[in-house]
Amino acid sequence: MIQKFPADNFTVMLFHYDGVIDKWSEFKWAERAIHVAAINQTKWWFAKRFLHPDIVALYNYIFIWDEDLGVNHFHANRYLAIMEEEGLEISQPALDTSHADVHYGITKLNPHTRVHRRTYNNRGAHQCLENSTAPPCTGWVEMMAPVFSRAAWQCSWGLIQNDLVHGWGMDMKLGYCAQGDRTKKVGIIDSEYILHLGIPSLGGKHNMNVISFRVHGDTRLEVRKRSYIEMEIFKQRWAKAVDEDECWIDPYLKV
Repeated sequence: MIQKFPADNFTVMLFHYDGVIDKWSEFKWAERAIHVAAINQTKWWFAKRFLHPDIVALYNYIFIWDEDLGVNHFHANRYLAIMEEEGLEISQPALDTSHADVHYGITKLNPHTRVHRRTYNNRGAHQCLENSTAPPCTGWVEMMAPVFSRAAWQCSWGLIQNDLVHGWGMDMKLGYCAQGDRTKKVGIIDSEYILHLGIPSLGGKHNMNVISFRVHGDTRLEVRKRSYIEMEIFKQRWAKAVDEDECWIDPYLKV
């Protein structure tokens, strides 16, 4: 994955949640990377503490990516060129559905478009129609591989809660950081797509030698339970903040 980000245009920061750094020295690119280690922490825990907007202010775009992504069909420079041309402030690569399950329709690869900004689904309880204006029908990306403009990251970083390490709930609010209409400024880039391998790195073992951890001896199920709890806490905090801010005007509030 790192080789997809040319050294002359990107700085790589690796978050080592297993505390292991020395073993990466076998890769030539490891010397140019910034390595940050903290045992049993998550991506958003690291991002909150080490990617403060002032620290990354020199960069036009910030990639906050998981490690289990297949990037054979992804080119970083072309991706950013498309993001700029399309006026996107928050984006993600489309997800290849041929070798992995995709949980949200909006992230599915559309081989006939360069970029898409919404999905359509007229079945089930959560329908996405032509007049849908809310996530995850439009104005939404998944938290595994988001890309932010500098301005969008400055806002999104503020959404990350110090004590809510899984980031659940943030995805539904990222559109507020889109520097404009989220139905236009947030999108999925199809022409530079990725594969989500779905390798469990929190609370469970797998066969690719990625060291994982358990929370108080419990399994991956406990991690998912904690994620749901954090999502509810995030929703409560958002509602409380809105209620207490007399100046707040929700640009997406339905009249």
